[in-house]
Amino acid sequence: MILEGAPAGFGLPAGCHALTVTEVQHYTDRLFRFRVTRPASFRFRSGEFVMIGLPNAERPVMRAYSIASPAWDETLEFYSIKVAEGPLTEHLQKIRVGDTVLMRKKATGTLVLDALKPGKRLWMLSTGTGIAPFASLIRDPDTYERFEQVILCHGCREVAELAYGQEIVEATKNDPLVGEYAADRLHLYNATTREAYPVQGRITDLITSGAASKALNLPMISPADDRVMICGSMAMLNDCRDICLNSGLEEGANNRPAEFVVEKAFVD
Repeated sequence: MILEGAPAGFGLPAGCHALTVTEVQHYTDRLFRFRVTRPASFRFRSGEFVMIGLPNAERPVMRAYSIASPAWDETLEFYSIKVAEGPLTEHLQKIRVGDTVLMRKKATGTLVLDALKPGKRLWMLSTGTGIAPFASLIRDPDTYERFEQVILCHGCREVAELAYGQEIVEATKNDPLVGEYAADRLHLYNATTREAYPVQGRITDLITSGAASKALNLPMISPADDRVMICGSMAMLNDCRDICLNSGLEEGANNRPAEFVVEKAFVD
């Protein structure tokens, strides 16, 4: 099998699917999303990530990307940053409908519901493209079967960078599968750090100061009722982990469910 746009003599790498781009949307000069066809044999849990790349080299650069679509979706969605000289995103940001994207056949990750103990509220703390796994989870019916309230916190530098999350939440609340649950249980808490917005500041500071809880009319995070998922930059992950530990929550994993989980996979 020869892939369009690949070097002469280049075939499908072992362990990869060749997927066709079906949709591309650019939000800012730094952010875009795209959809690709989903192989009939591909299975994943909402919140997991997979390695993706492009057929533009004998040994394609592969990076971890959270799957932004829920496990039931017939296509796969990804949300990405644009890096001018990024080994992958320099080229990935230029894809168009009909192009080919490579994807490893196995999905994995820690931001899955099975890694958390039962609780009352689920906090999803994200910055930038770290919202991607939560875009998957808030559209999964199982999320609302396990939690009475779902709080999606998204911090970005500029207002325009919040658009993807706002779009997803609005679509979720109008979705025929989960809309009736999300309408009352799903709450979006946005903040910016570099541009004027009703809520300004780092997500970590807004959590620790109690500003987020006050705005949402909720108690401070505690191990009795709250479960937390975290995805963002390394600094944000470390700060949020400290917040959880200082609040008495224990970090969980797929083989040892607890009160909070952290995703450590990044794109370039």
